[in-house]
Amino acid sequence: MVGIQELRRPALFAVQTLAVAACYFAAGRLGLVRQLVVQGAVVTPIWPPTGVAVACLLIFGLRSLLGITLGVLFVIMSITTLQPAVLGTLAGNTAAPVCAYLMLRRVGFRTDLSRLRDGVALVFLGALASMLISATAGAGLLVLLDKLDASRFWPVWLAWWVGDAMGVLIVTPLLLLLHTARLPPRVARWKEASGLALIACGLVPLATYSGLSLLFLVYPLLILAALRFQLAGSILCALLASTAATIAATDQNGPFERLSHMEVMFKLQAFNGSMALTALLLSAVITEQRNTRRSVEKACQDLVEVLEHLTAGDSPRSPPPRDAEGLRHQQ
Repeated sequence: MVGIQELRRPALFAVQTLAVAACYFAAGRLGLVRQLVVQGAVVTPIWPPTGVAVACLLIFGLRSLLGITLGVLFVIMSITTLQPAVLGTLAGNTAAPVCAYLMLRRVGFRTDLSRLRDGVALVFLGALASMLISATAGAGLLVLLDKLDASRFWPVWLAWWVGDAMGVLIVTPLLLLLHTARLPPRVARWKEASGLALIACGLVPLATYSGLSLLFLVYPLLILAALRFQLAGSILCALLASTAATIAATDQNGPFERLSHMEVMFKLQAFNGSMALTALLLSAVITEQRNTRRSVEKACQDLVEVLEHLTAGDSPRSPPPRDAEGLRHQQ
């Protein structure tokens, strides 16, 4: 039995490593489908692999590090030939998620995102702060290799940073949600979710492809999704809106028509970032308030039960029967 257990552990680790690497590589190929040209450099508005890496670290721990490293290597090899200079990008794209994981673990991050502090931590520590590493390593490597002029460093760095951060803000909450997902028991919730999905499928394309710049129409839908379904509704709505906006921006359609590459990048990233921030923080606030209300209701119920028991214990005893009382007097 001991021998079988010892054999299972390396096999399980190998399967998990390959699964993480495959998910990272698939997310990377998906992210490369839509690209923007910023100052002569090709960047992705949303880089999903960073979200996959942070989610895997939060779920499986540091034992998923090897799979993340292999995934980064596979993505790089699918784009360019393996060179010594690639090690800088490999190190940056691996170190950034690890840094995000360590900082989130340091502040007591909960993967259910049921508190406002968890949403704030994921935004500022997991996305904005940690992805400075990958953006600096990637854009700095381009400058060192003379593939990018030093005067164009900051626009490319900004686009790289925002793209990596968007991957964490959108993909990581979605994967954490799927990890702990439970089907709603009531049929009415399914009907409501289907109706909301139909509205989203009609409203989001209208907002992202209309030349009238109607992107603001997505926000009421996002708020409604957060109010009714918390993180599940808000993050799926944000994912749909961000994906549609990215497709429209890369094709320069709708509100992104007749804009320069830099204007497209700034407008798209501002919209995607505000959508992700609204989805995360609003759903965290609503979930925290609901959990607080349930705790208060539970405490009130417990208090009522305690008071009922105390009242029952202090009630006067019932008088003894008359026959027994008369017999006692006679004695």
